[in-house]
Amino acid sequence: FAGVVYNYDQEGVHRADRGWEQCISIPLVQPDMAELLQQWDNLLEEFSLEEAWLPHRYEEQQHNCYTFALTFINRIRQGRGREPLSKAQFTERFLIPHTREASRYLTLHQELAHRDFYIVPLPEREQDS
Repeated sequence: FAGVVYNYDQEGVHRADRGWEQCISIPLVQPDMAELLQQWDNLLEEFSLEEAWLPHRYEEQQHNCYTFALTFINRIRQGRGREPLSKAQFTERFLIPHTREASRYLTLHQELAHRDFYIVPLPEREQDS
């Protein structure tokens, strides 16, 4: 994927197009929200400029990058008439399933990297005419 990652820390909001290659991408836009993709960048840029995300407001435990992301997601949900998610709900529904999946892939990768394996590609199937 190509794009820009917004993140928030004690220095304020940052926008980066590099340095996030090892992160997990969690799709949040459902098929019924496709029109939102067109507006997403503008909404996120406007959101990131709000006073709430100034550097001096950062607080490591209660007002951090997680808060930034969840507040933005809840603003989008609210605009679509949906209930906001708590930190626990968001973690349970979105983060934990993707984190578990990534963990399984990392474990498999480590096992393959430390053993002698030879991976043979499957033969291509003949396509029916």
